[in-house]
Amino acid sequence: MASPDGASGMGGSPEETELSITLTLRMLMHGKEIGSIIGKKGETVKRIREQSSARITISEGSCPERITTITGSTDAVFRAVSMIAFKLEEDLGAGSDGAAVGRAPVTLRLVIPASQCGSLIGKAGAKIREIRESTGAQVQVAGDLLPNSTERAVTVSGVPDTIIQCVRQICAVILESPPKGATIPYHPGLSLGTILLSANQVRG
Repeated sequence: MASPDGASGMGGSPEETELSITLTLRMLMHGKEIGSIIGKKGETVKRIREQSSARITISEGSCPERITTITGSTDAVFRAVSMIAFKLEEDLGAGSDGAAVGRAPVTLRLVIPASQCGSLIGKAGAKIREIRESTGAQVQVAGDLLPNSTERAVTVSGVPDTIIQCVRQICAVILESPPKGATIPYHPGLSLGTILLSANQVRG
């Protein structure tokens, strides 16, 4: 149900309701994707930060997967996601010889607390089906939790435009249903073996 001030688009300024919400979106990315987003000497990520005005942090570590965290107003976060999706598409396309293969689908993996995934899937999968149908993007919610965490991966793939619509809808759902209980965030590569290894080789 919309709250009484939900109709602020009528005459009132929509900024008040929209921009007061701070959204944090976590995405799981592979090394190659991370390289794409960071760019030479960090220029790409710097540009995305400046143009979207979102805070973007990328987890440290030498493991193949890293977490990119985007924080800001919903508007800033969507702008950043949009720029990231187009950048990944551009780099995917650069790999081929530009033949008319059509646009390669871009895949983003969002990391979302498991307690919010139920709302995202909906009764008998109704909500996720509605998101798929209205955006044309592929959306998959992982059945298992990510290791040592209470979060699950939600994979979204399609062309950037459909991904952005899809991420907007996913965010609308998770903003309406906050996580229940404590969330244990997923940290890539923190398996026992890695912890033991790093304990043995303490490097600065």
